[in-house]
Amino acid sequence: MSAMWQGCLADTDYFELRSSGGHDYGVWVTTPPGYDPATTQAPVVYVLDGNWAVGMTAPLIVTQADPMHKIQPYVQVSVGYAGEEAQHWARLRNRDLVPPGEPVAKEFIDAVEMGFQTGAMTREEADAYLAELRDTHADAFLSFLTAELHPRIERDYGTATSGHGLYGYSYGGLFSLYTWLTGCPLFESVGAGSPGIASEDSQVFAQLQEMGDSQHAATLHVTFNERELLGDLAVYQSVTKNTATLLHRLTSRGGAVTSAVLRETHVTGLQASFLSYLRTCRAR
Repeated sequence: MSAMWQGCLADTDYFELRSSGGHDYGVWVTTPPGYDPATTQAPVVYVLDGNWAVGMTAPLIVTQADPMHKIQPYVQVSVGYAGEEAQHWARLRNRDLVPPGEPVAKEFIDAVEMGFQTGAMTREEADAYLAELRDTHADAFLSFLTAELHPRIERDYGTATSGHGLYGYSYGGLFSLYTWLTGCPLFESVGAGSPGIASEDSQVFAQLQEMGDSQHAATLHVTFNERELLGDLAVYQSVTKNTATLLHRLTSRGGAVTSAVLRETHVTGLQASFLSYLRTCRAR
């Protein structure tokens, strides 16, 4: 374990990996207490936005020992940014988690502008944030997860050969939907929390149309937050409305799609959403 994380997160290793595309990623690997790959080969749950999410999700690995609602064994791999890129994670995630060609909704541009007006970000930061949204590469990031990172996790941690999961929130949730809609064979369950479908012309609707009548084998669990829908921020209202539209189209087709409405805001909903995914898709 890297010295900087010693004592901060139990049973967690940290390493950094440069992708074939030249980007530096930080990777936190959290194993269940007492995990021994020689006797228990657990599947992996990949969690996005590691710089933000690891502290709220990795400790929940103890749910595997909950006597009232046991969760199937899993190894959590949280993926974020490393080196100089770590300080810019909030905008670099736009590059990696948003599908190629995703339109930038006016409501989102207005929200970023409001962040500048209120002093939450500088003009330079706001412009850089939007610039990442105009050149997005979720396809490249998915390839990194499946073809570069996963083989290393398999080799170093002796994980199972199947049963893997993916969880993302906000734009991470959009990436989860994108991944599920591609039919990526690595993941058998996918969790999408408050997915950032900011535009009604989102690529995920085009992906759904391209699916036709086909079904994906992986289970999909989608959550969104009641207070996003009932609040007064247009961008969150749009995200929730578009998510509800996608869910309606998905459930009308049948298949392994579930959903939950949480009594949270967009900021506070991450941990509750991840728990909802675990309870729905990974219960024993």
